[in-house]
Amino acid sequence: MIKDLVNENFYDLIFQANFLRKIYKGDKVELCAIINAKSGKCPGDCIFCAQSSRYKTQIKIYPLLEAEEVVKHAKNAKSHKVKRFSIVTSGIKPSQKELKKIAKIVEETSKTGINVCASLGILKEDEIAYLRDHGLSRLHCNLETSEDFFPKVCTTHSYQDKLKTLENAKKTGVSICSGGIFGIGENWEDRIKLALKLKEIEVDSIPLNFLIPIKGTPLENQSPLSPFEALKIIAIFRIILPEKDIRIAGGRLQVLKDFSSWIFLAGANALMTGNYLTTKGNPFENDLRFIKNHELEIVE
Repeated sequence: MIKDLVNENFYDLIFQANFLRKIYKGDKVELCAIINAKSGKCPGDCIFCAQSSRYKTQIKIYPLLEAEEVVKHAKNAKSHKVKRFSIVTSGIKPSQKELKKIAKIVEETSKTGINVCASLGILKEDEIAYLRDHGLSRLHCNLETSEDFFPKVCTTHSYQDKLKTLENAKKTGVSICSGGIFGIGENWEDRIKLALKLKEIEVDSIPLNFLIPIKGTPLENQSPLSPFEALKIIAIFRIILPEKDIRIAGGRLQVLKDFSSWIFLAGANALMTGNYLTTKGNPFENDLRFIKNHELEIVE
């Protein structure tokens, strides 16, 4: 049974996950990058997020960037073999004025030839269709954790709000990306339930994030996951979702540390490269070298 995976020998899990990665994804790695296109002043209360206006953190705060700035970052990403570029904004959802500006940004960014994604919070079907018509290829909306644990993570919007956004995206025909963040107090049952929910709604890409405790947030003193626990999460998600893109995102360097090179053995076939929203990631050049050293091929 699926729940028995948690108690399986670590190395046996890694072997299974790597076997499935090889079957379904071969030796190819897909890269994505993001831009924090609007930072801070979010009315939401997600306990892990530095962008909430409820917490005193040291992040930069700024309104929606101009299209030229976003396009510049997208071109740089594309020149480093990044296939997907995501426009991310803080807030529970964009205003109608912001949505029109975001559509223009999506349109200009798509002209670079890169696949344009967006992570904009809670959206209606017509809003997603509007962005699709301007070049959006994928919508991202993380479920974060299980439905049972979610009320302890956020109270300003619901799990159903997120599921509805993903459902709306599927109706418009755009690809959907959804995953979670681990190390926020959830247990293994929550992790398994999240994986099964993502399987049920048939997401295309599953970003796995590992908490980087940020000063000023409710989780600032949370102990980080061990590298082996993080790798075990990756492996179990590959086993439950064998055909999907398992994408390693936030916390890769900070949590996995010397075991970062194990992510492919654990079943990952995609990486977020460059910086994250409010924390440092791995420079493009470093990740290109990292992948080359593993004798893997980048999907452009």
